[in-house]
Amino acid sequence: MIEELILRNRTYRRFYEDTPIAEEQLKAWIDLARHTSSGGNLQPLKYILSADKEKNGLIFPHLRWAGYLRDWPGPAEGERPSAYIVMLLDKNISSNPSWDHGLACQSILLGAVEKGFGGCMFGAIDRKGLAQALNIPEQYEILLVMALGKPKETVVLEELADPKNVKYWRDEQGVHHVPKRKLEDLILP
Repeated sequence: MIEELILRNRTYRRFYEDTPIAEEQLKAWIDLARHTSSGGNLQPLKYILSADKEKNGLIFPHLRWAGYLRDWPGPAEGERPSAYIVMLLDKNISSNPSWDHGLACQSILLGAVEKGFGGCMFGAIDRKGLAQALNIPEQYEILLVMALGKPKETVVLEELADPKNVKYWRDEQGVHHVPKRKLEDLILP
């Protein structure tokens, strides 16, 4: 059921690194994205897939893991993602990704949740460093990166108490808490 998948689709930042994701599974999730709507039907998105430790090691240091968790540099060895998808804009097709990357990400992440995996989308990326590390030609612009794996953390949604404080946080047990606005605060009269 779609509601269940959406509610289970949280942003996970710690994983069981030794639980692999096959490259064929990554391709199946890209196929979901391929069938997702595209602005003007231009379909300008391309992908770099990584499901091996060496390539994952090239990607990991170029990601900024959690802006609100200032003292946390990212997952420790053993808790890192077992796979990544680097989403690119092919500038030879279009100079504007429109909304395509958001829709494609949601399709990929819902597909991952359905198979018992989870992920995290990154816009905070050292794009120049990552492009160099992966030898990405200049015709491609890095839009975002998705880290994927078997989640090793619990994420709890909470009602937002202070509308000016949307910061997520972790408690003493490592449970990740994410405040969400109330439905009635989102719908205008």
